[in-house]
Amino acid sequence: MSTKRATPLRVAVLASGRGSNLQAIIDAIEAGQLQARIVAVISNKKDAVALERARNHGAPDIFVDPKPFAGRPDSREAYDQALLEVLSKHDAELVLLAGYMKIVTAVFINSYVNRMMNIHPSLLPSFPGLEVQKKAIEWGCKLAGCTVHFVTEGVDEGPIILQAAVPILDGDTPETLAARILEQEHKIYPRAVQLYAEGRLRVEGRRVFIDGGKPLGAALVSAS
Repeated sequence: MSTKRATPLRVAVLASGRGSNLQAIIDAIEAGQLQARIVAVISNKKDAVALERARNHGAPDIFVDPKPFAGRPDSREAYDQALLEVLSKHDAELVLLAGYMKIVTAVFINSYVNRMMNIHPSLLPSFPGLEVQKKAIEWGCKLAGCTVHFVTEGVDEGPIILQAAVPILDGDTPETLAARILEQEHKIYPRAVQLYAEGRLRVEGRRVFIDGGKPLGAALVSAS
């Protein structure tokens, strides 16, 4: 089941680095697979490649400098309040974290409850945080993967929307595993956003239900 929107979903993306998941979102929009419009790409890094990607595709690129907030006892909250002002100005309906290397505060989260998504390169709830591919290999896991989830105050703890799994091969390094996981990230993040755009995501406690039935690819298992 697919619901055609009268207007595209207004999406803002927060990114700190190269923005490959941002590019996947842009590509899905331009291919007509995602009923959305990127109204702002925001970074805490002035030289983030994500900002260049935004410029290349006509999306507003916005650097919010964290330095003026440093040293304040409420520095994180004050910075997030500045982000909220930018998002309000651009009337963002959904916020996407795409390699955003700052932990958002309750000030931010409470303004976008179930309206902020993140993608994490593990099969949550296993291996939240950093260096997840290295941890999965060291634990002897047979499967790794990625997860799109709503953002809550707990790090990588929000309700799970979509997941994709990839096998861990005997010769894998964290880098080779990360590269294969990233391919799946680029598939499931746009799909999760499209489900939101269609109004099909319903959160009950820790569970996310997809109204109208799960789409093909709601849970992917890659053969390689």
